[in-house]
Amino acid sequence: MPDIECYTFKSEYLQHFIEEVFKHYGVPEADAQLASDVLITSDLRGIDSHGVARLHTYFGLLKAGRINPKPKIKILREKASVATVDGDNGLGLVIGPKANAIAMEKAEKVGSGWVSVCHTNHFGIAGYYPLQALKRDLIGWAMTNTTKIVAPLWGMERMLGTNPIAIAFPGLKEPPIVIDLATSVAAFGKVEIAKREQKTMPRGWCINDRGLETIYADEMIEGGALLPLGTDRERGGHKGYALSAMVDILSAVLSGANWGPFAPPFTLQQSMPERSVGKGIGHFFGAMQIDGFIEVDEFKRQIDDWIQTFRQTKAAPGTSGTIIPGDPERKAEQIRGEQGIPLLQPVIIDLLDISRQSGIPFKLNKAN
Repeated sequence: MPDIECYTFKSEYLQHFIEEVFKHYGVPEADAQLASDVLITSDLRGIDSHGVARLHTYFGLLKAGRINPKPKIKILREKASVATVDGDNGLGLVIGPKANAIAMEKAEKVGSGWVSVCHTNHFGIAGYYPLQALKRDLIGWAMTNTTKIVAPLWGMERMLGTNPIAIAFPGLKEPPIVIDLATSVAAFGKVEIAKREQKTMPRGWCINDRGLETIYADEMIEGGALLPLGTDRERGGHKGYALSAMVDILSAVLSGANWGPFAPPFTLQQSMPERSVGKGIGHFFGAMQIDGFIEVDEFKRQIDDWIQTFRQTKAAPGTSGTIIPGDPERKAEQIRGEQGIPLLQPVIIDLLDISRQSGIPFKLNKAN
């Protein structure tokens, strides 16, 4: 295939394409809109690894019948503030927002809501979900286990996922604090980006299939593993490992999903685990009413003060100074909302392939 120039696309154009692809493979219109919103939010916020770059994988799984396009979500167990939801093997991009909504509704009724989810699939960026809680003046939480790609501390094989955690706190005049992080040193999507851009990775991210540190994406992908946040014992790798274990247990053991190395793969190229200990992968959502702890406006004023205080931190040499969690994503959202979303050549090739197979137009057009 000839080289293709990288293009910048308006978010509305990409979101419409995503929505049409999901609808083409049987996802109902309202669910397709929801799923496209999750993906385009990732791209707008500069998290290129979890946006439209993931569409080809969802497309492949739907086409192969590995994801149910019309799931019937059901609550398996429930009390006033907690519930377990079965996602009926639906798109995580649909199951996640609906389960998160249950958590938020419970929070508004009884002060807090906590929902574990089984029988679901990859749910996009974890940060999407607490952003929805902010719209209701709630503190929101989200986490999920994922396909094994991370070695536990002092291990040399894949046993855990990147298992992200997200939480958000609303400000009054300041923008919200939005924390969204993988419990591995880096998200696997960043390894994929390094491969696409033919760049090496920082030391301490990965090991190869012999358990040795590597800076080459191909060596990690072909039998290696990511490392837990902190990398090794001396730099706090035990803490990243423990956080990943926490996410795995809350998301999967608590819900009845597959935990640890038994989580099903997110791509068709990956082999299924040798056994199943549950259903699908798992998510965990939480929402808390602020006024059960403190007056809402007082909390927001304190968040503003917290942000302003930390912004005044003396800058370390060679840096522009302390950032607040969520700052880079907000900046990206402003720029990309105005200028469009840039896509690398391999992502464009994937989208053109989806277009060819589905018949849904995708045009390389400067007007996009």
